[in-house]
Amino acid sequence: MSTYRSVRLGDLTPAVDRRANGVLVVRSARPLGAYPRCLADRFAHWAEVAPDRTLLAWREGASFARLTYAEALTRVRSVGQALLDRGLSAERPLAILSGNDVNHLVLALGAQYAGVLFAPVSPAYSLISKDYGTLGQVAQVLTPGLVYAADDRYAPALASIAALDLPIIRARDMPALLATRPTAAVDRARETIDPDSPAKILFTSGSTGTPKGVINTHRMLAANQQMILETLPFLGDAPPVFVDWLPWHHTFGGNHNIGITIYNGGSLYLDEGRPIPGGFDESVRNLREVGPTVYFNVPRGYEELVRALARDRALAESFFSPRLRLLFYAAASLPQHVADELARIAIDTCGERLLLVTGLGSTETAPMAICRPWDSDLASAIGLPVPGVEVKLVPTTEDASRYEVRFKGANVTPGYWREPTLTATAFDEDRYYSMGDAVRLADPADVRKGFLFDGRLGEDFKLTTGTWVGVGTLRARIITHFAPLVRDAVVTGHGRDSIGMLAVPDVDACRRLCPELNGAPMSAVAAHPAVRRAIAAKLASFAAEATGSASRIERAILLVDPLSLDDQEVTDKGSINQRAVLTRRAHLVEDLYAAAPGANVITGAVA
Repeated sequence: MSTYRSVRLGDLTPAVDRRANGVLVVRSARPLGAYPRCLADRFAHWAEVAPDRTLLAWREGASFARLTYAEALTRVRSVGQALLDRGLSAERPLAILSGNDVNHLVLALGAQYAGVLFAPVSPAYSLISKDYGTLGQVAQVLTPGLVYAADDRYAPALASIAALDLPIIRARDMPALLATRPTAAVDRARETIDPDSPAKILFTSGSTGTPKGVINTHRMLAANQQMILETLPFLGDAPPVFVDWLPWHHTFGGNHNIGITIYNGGSLYLDEGRPIPGGFDESVRNLREVGPTVYFNVPRGYEELVRALARDRALAESFFSPRLRLLFYAAASLPQHVADELARIAIDTCGERLLLVTGLGSTETAPMAICRPWDSDLASAIGLPVPGVEVKLVPTTEDASRYEVRFKGANVTPGYWREPTLTATAFDEDRYYSMGDAVRLADPADVRKGFLFDGRLGEDFKLTTGTWVGVGTLRARIITHFAPLVRDAVVTGHGRDSIGMLAVPDVDACRRLCPELNGAPMSAVAAHPAVRRAIAAKLASFAAEATGSASRIERAILLVDPLSLDDQEVTDKGSINQRAVLTRRAHLVEDLYAAAPGANVITGAVA
């Protein structure tokens, strides 16, 4: 049996309060330790004790340019002063339209240092969107006093909100900000930050609807980093090193990863690669040259990583270097075949497995709330509450086998920016944040075994037979079973007598079944007999494993038109809004359930 690489982890042994109404309140038996007022204090600390250490590194030609902690502090104080001089505040915040780069980081840290509210806005709203409708909504809610746009690619998007008459600066204006002479005022601003004042607004990805502005206070950000450190204490043993692409306008990249870097005096190497076919080459290049101590990615990124490692022994040896301590994924469940292949390659390369950690959280929880710092063969296993987080489990079934999960803690948002109605509905009578997700106990007799993710409550539905369909659990099984042909799926069947699916194909995997169609549109690939036979066979084997109508899929359609960002079908990080897809593609749902299946419908031999 293979061994795991040694790594120092925290104790998440829970304390459990069982209430008469079936509600469980679960918290870590160990209270959360002390944490600073704000992340700016931690940043200033590392600038003093490790001034020459690299904070950020990014590609410039064949090598990396670097920004040390001391250099960053000099820039941050100047930018913070410039923002104060322009009268920015919570009512007139800074909006950042940019990908991950050094200017973005300096502006964000400058705002936090000076106690100025800021919001990193998804570049997709400006660069991918066709009508800029979401950008306009964000600007109207935020009312920024200054907008930073990284380059001229943002010009059309800026023109779409020109009527708001917002002050705008670009990268070419940064030298002027950096030339601002800081005064005692900017340091006083940091020293007088109220921990409960808003530090940043993160607009949710829209996987459940129109993006909402989540308030992230200074306390949330600082407390959550202490929670992470106590859960993964090895992060404090030596300065961590990351190679990371995850976007800073999302909580995973912008709060979790940047926060871990700054809180623990680490170094972050910007990765301009992306976890898409043909876009991962830059990530491979960076991972060859910079061995991370921890690797963060979404499941799609791990799929690309496994492909690259399997064909490149030298990359595997570099990646699984002795200083890599742990692998972490979030945002979705990792398909079991990907986890298995990753373990196989690790054992073949270095003779041991690395712990693969995950958890559950959201933009509203800063993000870490639940973590599984132990190995599990269950893709749905998410772990236990981290220190300082209290989880309320509210039964959703008569036998209390399924629970709605709710959160309370210093890492939980006070609400949504300028949305009092949304804020009121997000919390229950005891001020627990209602996330809308469901969990089960891995062992109903022993809470210490942790929680299993069981989907989003708002996505579940009933068949006409009265049988409930748990969409999250079923979707996870679909992704695993239909790999590598299907990347994701939208489950259908509300008000119907059977389940179907609109399948998001893995274009490359499907094309490999019909190489003679090289360059042909996806519609031709989806109609090819070899592809249809392969999906039909998967449907048949999936049905053979079904235990009832709630776990059997009878028909499928491969989506040939990409999911739309403008229509809220998909977020810029790839999360699917099931409700939006079902609404926009209602005609395909009708095709699935037609008495005589059309040419686009694939059926399997239903057991």
